[in-house]
Amino acid sequence: MKLEFTVLGEPTGKGRPRFTNVGGRTFARTPEKTVIYENLIKLSYESQCGDFKFNDDDSIKLHIVAYFKIPKSMPKKKRALIDEGVLRPTKKPDWDNIGKAISDSLNGVAYRDDAQIVSVQFEKFYSEVPRVEVKLERI
Repeated sequence: MKLEFTVLGEPTGKGRPRFTNVGGRTFARTPEKTVIYENLIKLSYESQCGDFKFNDDDSIKLHIVAYFKIPKSMPKKKRALIDEGVLRPTKKPDWDNIGKAISDSLNGVAYRDDAQIVSVQFEKFYSEVPRVEVKLERI
């Protein structure tokens, strides 16, 4: 079984939790930007893949392709390299933070737990249409 879906918009990494001390107790909260992006991922999955959920004992391969918007300041020579697939983004967010946002947001939605993911492939490219393309496959 293979599922594919697209999350439109600039790829966003999972933010680090923020800690607050109140009355001698420490609380952790997820940054609002991360919560919004993870909800967008869930909605994208549900609208494009329905309510399919992998079995609890399935091993899953995750393939993520992140497309970043081409900067307006990019010279024409470099744009040609982008079109050829030679010049690729080396900017933040890091691949692991994007992957963490994707895999965590699909917990309980596409699979029981992201511990079921046993293989990951990640790529970054430039595009006129920023987005993240996600493929999940039972292996």
